[in-house]
Amino acid sequence: MKQDEAADTLEDELFFIHQLKCSLKKKYQCVFEGIAKQGDSILLNNIYTDLYITQGCSEQVNTEHEVRQIESFSRHNESQEIPVECKNLFKATEQDKEIRTVMTKGVAGIGKTICVQKFVLDWAEGKENQNISFIFPLPFREMNLKEKETQSLMGLLNEFFPETKGLNLTRKNKFKVLFILDGLDECRLPLNFDSNETWHDVSSPASLDVLLTNLIKGNLLPSALIWITTRPAAASKIPPYCIDRLTEIRGFNDAQKEEYFKKRFRDENKAKEIIGHIKQSKSLFIMCHIPVFCWISATVLQNILEEKRKNDLKNNQADDGSKILQELNTGDTPKTLTQMYTHFLRFQILQSRRKYDGKYTADVPWDKDALLSLGKLAFDQLERNNVIFYDTDLEACGIGICKASVYSGMCTQIFKEEKGIILGTMYCFVHLSIQEFIAALYAHLFLDINKKSVFVESTEQENKDETMIDLLKTAVDKALESDNGHLDLFLRFLLGLSLQSNQRLLRGLLTQQGDNDKSKKEIVHYIKQKLEDNLSLERSINLFYCLNELNDQTLVKEIQIHLNKGSLSSADLSPAQWSALAFLLLTSEEELEEFELQKFKKSDECLIRLSAVIKTSKRALLNDCNLTEKSCSALAAVLGSDTNLKELNMNNNNLQDSGVKLLCTGLKNIQCELEILRLSNCSITEEGYKALASALRSNPSHLIELDLTGNDPGQSGVKQLDDLLQDQNCQLKTLRFLGPAADEACQYVTGIVGKNLLLLRELNLSECELGDTRVNQIAALLQDKHCQLNTLTLRFCYVTDEGCSALTSALKSNPSHLRELDLSGNQLGDFGLKNICDLLMNPQCKLEKLELCGCSIKEKHCYLLSSALRLNPSHLRELDLSGNELKNTRVKHICDALKDSHCKLERLRLRYCDMTHECCSALTSALKSNPSHLRELNLSGNKLGDSGVENLSDLIMDPQCNVEILGLCECSITEKQCLILTSVLKSSHLRELDLSGNKMKNTGVNHFYDVLKDSHFKLERLRFRGCDLTDEGCSVLTSALKSNPSHLRELDLSGNQLGESGVKNLRDLLRNPECKLEILALCGCSITEKPCLTLILGLCSNPSHLKELDLSGNELKNTGVKHLCDVLKDSHCKLERLSLNDCGITDVSSLTQSLTNTKALQVLKELDLKNNNIGHSEKQLIYVLRDSNCKLR
Repeated sequence: MKQDEAADTLEDELFFIHQLKCSLKKKYQCVFEGIAKQGDSILLNNIYTDLYITQGCSEQVNTEHEVRQIESFSRHNESQEIPVECKNLFKATEQDKEIRTVMTKGVAGIGKTICVQKFVLDWAEGKENQNISFIFPLPFREMNLKEKETQSLMGLLNEFFPETKGLNLTRKNKFKVLFILDGLDECRLPLNFDSNETWHDVSSPASLDVLLTNLIKGNLLPSALIWITTRPAAASKIPPYCIDRLTEIRGFNDAQKEEYFKKRFRDENKAKEIIGHIKQSKSLFIMCHIPVFCWISATVLQNILEEKRKNDLKNNQADDGSKILQELNTGDTPKTLTQMYTHFLRFQILQSRRKYDGKYTADVPWDKDALLSLGKLAFDQLERNNVIFYDTDLEACGIGICKASVYSGMCTQIFKEEKGIILGTMYCFVHLSIQEFIAALYAHLFLDINKKSVFVESTEQENKDETMIDLLKTAVDKALESDNGHLDLFLRFLLGLSLQSNQRLLRGLLTQQGDNDKSKKEIVHYIKQKLEDNLSLERSINLFYCLNELNDQTLVKEIQIHLNKGSLSSADLSPAQWSALAFLLLTSEEELEEFELQKFKKSDECLIRLSAVIKTSKRALLNDCNLTEKSCSALAAVLGSDTNLKELNMNNNNLQDSGVKLLCTGLKNIQCELEILRLSNCSITEEGYKALASALRSNPSHLIELDLTGNDPGQSGVKQLDDLLQDQNCQLKTLRFLGPAADEACQYVTGIVGKNLLLLRELNLSECELGDTRVNQIAALLQDKHCQLNTLTLRFCYVTDEGCSALTSALKSNPSHLRELDLSGNQLGDFGLKNICDLLMNPQCKLEKLELCGCSIKEKHCYLLSSALRLNPSHLRELDLSGNELKNTRVKHICDALKDSHCKLERLRLRYCDMTHECCSALTSALKSNPSHLRELNLSGNKLGDSGVENLSDLIMDPQCNVEILGLCECSITEKQCLILTSVLKSSHLRELDLSGNKMKNTGVNHFYDVLKDSHFKLERLRFRGCDLTDEGCSVLTSALKSNPSHLRELDLSGNQLGESGVKNLRDLLRNPECKLEILALCGCSITEKPCLTLILGLCSNPSHLKELDLSGNELKNTGVKHLCDVLKDSHCKLERLSLNDCGITDVSSLTQSLTNTKALQVLKELDLKNNNIGHSEKQLIYVLRDSNCKLR
């Protein structure tokens, strides 16, 4: 039974589908090209020419006159647009979500309804979109007649499509239904999407407004497809969230225009001749984007050809149709819109008279009353922006229903009457432009008959006779007052009809209007005056089209002369001349692929005046044009509009951040599809970079190249834009901050350090063999303000004096960021060192740390360095000249700088400088003159002698001396000198003492005992590395430290023979609860497994402070490592670095297990097991460390 019901249901559905297809095929298979109900119909498939439809058009409401929109479309580059075929409107791409609602925009007459007709016909004939079960075309112009009625959606469909009575659209979800809502601009319903109640039931009655808003929103029949067509200005009636795909019919592109004429005229020569004629007039060829205008042009030119052929036959001349138009004099063939439409009107009236009266006459039999009535209707409704009229509209103009039918019969291709699917009649002019022409003609007729203007508004004006010039001036003023230019084309026709040459075509209708030449001169002068008023470009352009209709090209010719001479850059143009230039460029036959401002005038004014030209160009070259932020507002408007612009070059203009912020208002607009933006050397700083990053986050999907070379990004500018690259929607492929040489250096450095150099603050390329070539590139990088390095280390990089000169020259250009410079180990030469000194003298130089170790500094270099430090002493805090032979006189030059009260040097390192006791005396004497800033003094590797140590002691004992770190490694410190030092240490600020490498032995160390155990002594770091200490000396040290353990943070006893007693004393120190030792170094101390256990017992008692432990070079072996694991197992263990280099270890499994089972791995950062043969156990350890932050060495 169920199978029978299913079969019946399927049969019913197929029957309904078949019935609907038959009905729609019958209705849509024929087209009356411009004709209402009379004349021979043409099969749509025979005449149909594909229309150019684009996807993803502007969502902005475009209210300007539609002819102006067509003129804008004509300048669009089709290669930049996404075309879509009509049959594929509902076909989603892989990236798109499912498409339910499509809106198709297009100006009047562009072919929206024909497009709908072709779509429906192809479906009805079974050619396309057969996945759709039912298509219901519902024109708004017909639904307006049901505005006040209440009915259900099914009731509405049954009334429009009686063959669907009995169909239940909700019975089955799997078939698709398409509703085509044609002509939204003709809708007189309020379409209250926000306030209308929600409606789900297709069978329950509601107002038509409620039904339509719920159908579009998806509340009624959620699975139904919706296609809405509209003129651009009405598109905003539908909320954007209701539209899944926005498309636009651009009418015919250039190839389709020619295809239309070739289909219309089977004679190929005739078609070519007509196409050639239309191409001669830019304005006519532009208008041919509109299919209806193609039809008008074809009608007029075909009629002219036939009339000429008839005359030639009468005169027995040869018939060569291909040359007829060429041979006609200029007055016979239309060159302007007014001429074309006047010819069209004459031809239609002659045709209707011949058809209905059978009369053939050369003179046009004008029906003045009919034209007055139609003209009044056209003019009144034009002022109201209406293109569809109903009985009430006609009656208001004195046109009864019977007379309307007569008019539509007599003027079938001008005014038409349409019968809807339901009862009701609508009227319209075949195209908006025809309505505008008839309205302009009416204005002339009204003046001719009544001596009054159609614009008369007051009683005072009614009592005064108006002249032609009064009418024309008023019309110009009215058109300029319009925000959307709805009177622009009307004004062109009105002015064109004022010419005697055009009035001759209307003889018998219009009488002579006085002195036409005088009126023409006066109105031309009036329009030129208006052009001096800084009008909007749209209004200015229309006035030039008006001048064209008046056959006046004087302004344009003036500019053409300037262009030909190349004198525009020096010419002082008036507003009218600027407008003429814009008009000339916009109407040029040449495609505006590229706009170069330098060809005209390098100024803000020129750019602003020609912004509409930029809008139509693909590339705008505005570099080096003295532009400021004033230009950026105009450019933002261009970027935020429907523009061709894909590349914008603003290099070398002083835009500053304020200009860039204005530019960004256009960049962030979803309309903006700019792909390349060049802003090199535009005085942009951090704020501008932030604005750019913000704009591109708002609209990231189009820009692929951004050039910001030569600007100053501040601290965060580069990062702001670099972070943008992580956005998956961002399409930027090239983000350029640097010039070629600097960019190459940046890539080289990035390859070494693995990070973007422009985001780094520190760079260390030590021991890279850079050579002068690479150094020169790095210099170019340092010179760029995008490079914000604070620290640059180039130790042992084979930098010569040439490379050093390049580096310092770059740093002089961009000195404000660098704080630390290390060029140690390079042979800088005289010139290189001189340049370093010049850099230090630069007032902008903020260098705080300079390291020139081992740079072969000579006496003259010391003198230059001293001079530099005295001239600009306030920033340098740290100076390292270690490894240079300073000797006596050289040190004295350095001392001269140190004496300067402005010198604020805090760290001075002169290690291994061959200094003698005399040098030491001079140095300490200088430091005593200015002692309060120095915090670190390192004289390691110099033989100071007794007097040198004494002088050093005097310095440190100075109450104003604040030295905290003293380095005296390998200074051949004797027992006597140890005694001198200990007396000093009792009363100093010293926190760190390094006496490593001095063979003091136990007797020397004994002198430190009393000092170290003194509670007033607050030494934090103590190094006695390699001092030939035995267990006795170590015992003395550790015993003293046990008495005063709370300050010590680092202890280095490496290279000394601690022995068992020394280790035990160290263990006792570590056990002390007050011991806060963080670093313990015991490398090469002959610690074996048993002493290791002793040491570990101390560490286990107080493990919470120690962070670094170095036991390298001791024979700990596997047992020692196992003991060490007890420390790691302790939950309080904070060990970050553990060094067990060369400890005779062969198995680390116990260490691996300890790290696995404890929290030690959470804090351990470095584990050094080099020079141990740990075999297979290494793999297990590597596996354990794989996900940690710990590095294995």
